[in-house]
Amino acid sequence: MFRRIREDIQCVFERDPAARNVFEVLTTYPGLHAVLAHRVSHGLWNNGLKWLARFNSTLARWLTGIEIHPGAKIGRRFFIDHGMGVVIGETAEIGDDCTLYHGVTLGGTSWDKGKRHPTLGNNVVVGAGAKVLGPITLGAGVRVGSNAVVVKDVAPNQTVIGVPGRLMARPTSAKEKTRQAMAKKIGFDAYGMSQDMTDPMTNAINHMLDHIHAMDTRMEAMCREIEQLGGNIENVPMPELDVDEIQDGGEKPAQKVHNTLVKNKD
Repeated sequence: MFRRIREDIQCVFERDPAARNVFEVLTTYPGLHAVLAHRVSHGLWNNGLKWLARFNSTLARWLTGIEIHPGAKIGRRFFIDHGMGVVIGETAEIGDDCTLYHGVTLGGTSWDKGKRHPTLGNNVVVGAGAKVLGPITLGAGVRVGSNAVVVKDVAPNQTVIGVPGRLMARPTSAKEKTRQAMAKKIGFDAYGMSQDMTDPMTNAINHMLDHIHAMDTRMEAMCREIEQLGGNIENVPMPELDVDEIQDGGEKPAQKVHNTLVKNKD
């Protein structure tokens, strides 16, 4: 019991840089108070003292603003940061080293008896305001973005965002990796073509990057042919796109290229 308490206290220092000392954590962290109260309530619940367990959890909710049903199973080193508005249902199961932020709901979607709340694997982080609903499973290492609504199983080490929750795209295909490489080369923010953008914008940007890549490949081939014929091609560095200068009416990228060529010629 005391070993669990020490672990709960220590995990606060590991995940909250604002924590200064043990006395402050013990006296001013409602997330820790709620977890410690749940440890007691869960023990009472498992020993058949259902009403006393519910009364203790209700008292903890009044004091902390965090509602954890005594029947919920919570692993070691569980941390609730800030905590106000967190709700954890009766059949929820939470693994070790998990973190929830304020406004999170681990709720049910059915009035039927039995398993109706989520199961979280180890090292899961659920962002502020997110809702994880139903008897679904979030694998180990899953990250849930703020205000996301998750109603389907999530494989380990994935990141979920949006309403309804969807997986963030990862550049796994050769074509996606080529697009990101080209975006980086021209100074474009590759995050601009992520899955959370609207489809028309994503498609437009992806087609632009594909077109630029094709032009770049053809230009390199032309330069090699010219050099083989004895021509001399000056290597001019590719200027990066400066969004701030474009918005502020500063020197345009095309003007930069022209100025660089003139400067090198002089």
